[in-house]
Amino acid sequence: MNAQTRGASIDWIPDSGFQLRKAGVHFDAVRVDGDDGRRLADLMVRMTGGDPGPVVTEANGCRGVYFLLPAASTVNRSWPRGVIRYNSAMGCAGYVPVPALEGPTWPLTWRFPPAGDGRFVHPLLLRTAAIELLG
Repeated sequence: MNAQTRGASIDWIPDSGFQLRKAGVHFDAVRVDGDDGRRLADLMVRMTGGDPGPVVTEANGCRGVYFLLPAASTVNRSWPRGVIRYNSAMGCAGYVPVPALEGPTWPLTWRFPPAGDGRFVHPLLLRTAAIELLG
């Protein structure tokens, strides 16, 4: 499976391995580490009927779970404790690891690959789920 076979050309997804992408250009991201991140992804699956939008998981370190949201959607929202935002707000730059759709990408993997260019996790739904789960 690659970006072409999913019916869309998504230029921010690397052809192999993984690459860092500057948040705020193609997407913003929210990271929640460890079991909380995995529980949040599971909650989003239930809330969306199995289609939460693109989610990347990390197998080492903090075991981060990255939820990819539309660009500029995380800047002016408050998020619960334990949520790390990646965006291009005034005076800051965040970089998000993005794996290829196929091949070796360890320690990253797509928990839910993108369904098409411009299709992201819904910010309000994710924020509501994060507040419910994390307080």
